[in-house]
Amino acid sequence: MTDLDERPRTAARTAATPARPARRRRPWRPGLTALLIAAPAILVYAYFSWGPILSSLVMSVQRVVLTGQSDFVGWDNFAYVLSDPGLPQATANTVLYTVLAIVFGFPVPLALAVFISEMRSRAWYFSALAYLPVMVPPVVAILLWKFFYAPDADGLFNTVLGWVGIGPLPWLNSPASAMPSIVLETTWAGAGTAVIIYIAALTSIPGELYEAAELDGAGIWRRVWHVALPQMRGIIGTMLLLQIIGTMQVFTEPFLFTGGGPQGATKTLLMTIYDYAFTRVDYGAATALSVLLALVLGLFSLAYFRLTRSWSRS
Repeated sequence: MTDLDERPRTAARTAATPARPARRRRPWRPGLTALLIAAPAILVYAYFSWGPILSSLVMSVQRVVLTGQSDFVGWDNFAYVLSDPGLPQATANTVLYTVLAIVFGFPVPLALAVFISEMRSRAWYFSALAYLPVMVPPVVAILLWKFFYAPDADGLFNTVLGWVGIGPLPWLNSPASAMPSIVLETTWAGAGTAVIIYIAALTSIPGELYEAAELDGAGIWRRVWHVALPQMRGIIGTMLLLQIIGTMQVFTEPFLFTGGGPQGATKTLLMTIYDYAFTRVDYGAATALSVLLALVLGLFSLAYFRLTRSWSRS
């Protein structure tokens, strides 16, 4: 048979065989690519950030032995720290420091930011002056202020007060004045960062709002109260939350200024944790108190976000 005879058969077989559906290639999802690229950074972050947290949770229910096998003790570490007679005073000192820092230290950066933003010229100069204390290393600043707080008549602050017939004051040597003195230094040292953040928030407010308020005859205080503060309430709320969390974990200043004295008036919760870990060498108790503090701050943050949810939506 010739090739001409085979062609009709081949064509018939081809027509009888059903056509295979074309293979559909799965589309490559960009999210998967981003996840693969970010995976190393996520793993490193999880190891160094969440790893210590998980280790602390484990250590809080153990009698930790660094050179051997640690024993599981359940809730004994939590019961031990909660029954510590020094815990109520440390908690009260920490709460007192937080309240003083919020009442006296929180409005100061906001007022400075409003003042600087209202300056028609050389605002950058005042911004730099406000931020200057932040660039001073904390230990250097504390040693400097310890010199200022010298309790004798030759101390810097007592010398200035002596010009108006006041003092000398004991400053850090009195249980009544030690904590307010520490709050004064920490406000000076940390206000600059908040000032810069508030200035950035103020400059982001549309100028039309200020112009409309000025056309209505509003002065500076009415512009601040009715325009600036409502526009900044989200930033103010976030800064308030961060300051409360930060002040509840204060350690460096009372540790270097007074070492917790006088008479335990400045011993905070973090100093108690430090005492458990490095004086009594009881890492289980130290991590248990750390977990309790983190739990309280976490619950506080959750309640705060629920109460201020309407702010973020607006």
